[in-house]
Order: sequence, then C-alpha cells, then structure tokens
Amino acid sequence: MNVLLCSINTLKGLYDISGVEVGQHLYWQIGGFQVHAQVLITSWVVIAILLGSAIIAVRNPQTIPTDSQNFFEYVLEFIRDVSKTQIGEEYGPWVSFIGTLFLFIFVSNWSGALLPWKIIQLPHGELAAPTNDINTTVALALLTSVAYFYAGLTKKGLGYFGKYIQPTPILLPINILEDFTKPLSLSFRLFGNILADELVVVVLVSLVPSVVPIPVMLLGLFTSGIQALIFATLAAAYIGESMEGHH
Repeated sequence: MNVLLCSINTLKGLYDISGVEVGQHLYWQIGGFQVHAQVLITSWVVIAILLGSAIIAVRNPQTIPTDSQNFFEYVLEFIRDVSKTQIGEEYGPWVSFIGTLFLFIFVSNWSGALLPWKIIQLPHGELAAPTNDINTTVALALLTSVAYFYAGLTKKGLGYFGKYIQPTPILLPINILEDFTKPLSLSFRLFGNILADELVVVVLVSLVPSVVPIPVMLLGLFTSGIQALIFATLAAAYIGESMEGHH
C-alpha cells in the first residue's frame, strides 16, 4: 500500500511539475485545454527539419555515395551501433524508435543554441528549444517507459512482471519504485541541462554581448549533443534490460 501511494504521489508530482515555468509563455486555448504554443511551433520546425533531411537522404541514393549520403549513412550506422550495444541482437525493431528519440532531441537542443528564436516577436513570451520545456521532456520520458514495458511484455508475456521479485521478493517495493523514477530522471536531466545552458547564454549576452558568450555557446552545442546521446542510450538500455530480465 505504501508503494502504491508513493507511486501515485510520483505521478501527481509529474503532473504538478508540468506547470513549471521560467519566464512568460505564449498559450493557445484549444477547447478546454491550455497549450504551450511556443513549444508546438518550435517542435514543428524541428520536425520539418528532420522530415526534409529524410527526404533528401532517400530521394536519390547513389551506388557511389555522395558526401551527404555518406553523412546520413554514418548517422544511421551510429544509431544502429548504439541500439545494438544496449539492446543486443534483437535490436532491429527498435532502431527507428531510438533513432527518432536521438534525432528529435539532438535537433531540438541545437535549435536552441543555433537558431535566433528571440528575434521572432510574440504577443507573450518567446520561442526556445522544445526540450527547454518540462512538458516535452516528460512526454519523451513517458514514451520511453511505454516502450520498455511493451518490449518486456512482448518478449516474456506476463512473466515479465517476475522481475519485480528478483533476486528476492523483499526487493518488490524498490523494483516497482525504480520504474517510476526512470522517467523522472530522464526528463529532469534533459530539461535541467538545456534550460541551464540557455539561461547562462542569455545572462552572458546581456552582460558581455561581444566575446565571452561564444565559448559558452560552443560548449552548449557539445553538451546538447551529449544530452541527446545520453537520453537515447538510456532508453535503449532500459528496453534491453526489460527484454533480458532484471540485472
């Protein structure tokens, strides 16, 4: 009962956290729902960039690859290697999911560091990277949770839940709680790092607008890529763990 109450409180905490705001935001009222408009706008831009890149990549493949084709093939091979390393030999069906997570987060993070969103004037608030909003990172983390539950149940059926009493039934509460802390850690790690990076750049630009912010922006590009890789790697590791059993 205590574990159930703790789990309910964790989910309620996620809902409460979705209201966390830094600065002023633009909202759309759709029916009875209040939607973060700036997150949707920047997410659509990121999705358009990814779809455009995918169309270019598959439009005219060559036997002797061009430079752009080599680049896209390298990205695909990189994602396959990450998936295979973390999931194992049954990684094939999960490459698209892991790849989508990695590319969406990577381009979203870089959009916050490279695109001058702030020059676009909005009635309220300002545009920023999609991953700068806790709602986006929580949604990605919950998708990851659904994915590894689906992977475990598909592979083992109801026997998947046997992992909660391994290696001893005494660990049942801890093993259950672990599944609720995974999305929390995934979402907060990504949200916190991207938000902190953008806040640091904004403060430095306002204080020393010419030279100092440039190294920080370059560091932000590096850490943004690392955060995308960490999220995708952990998602693949959770899927692999659910398919192999509790370790």
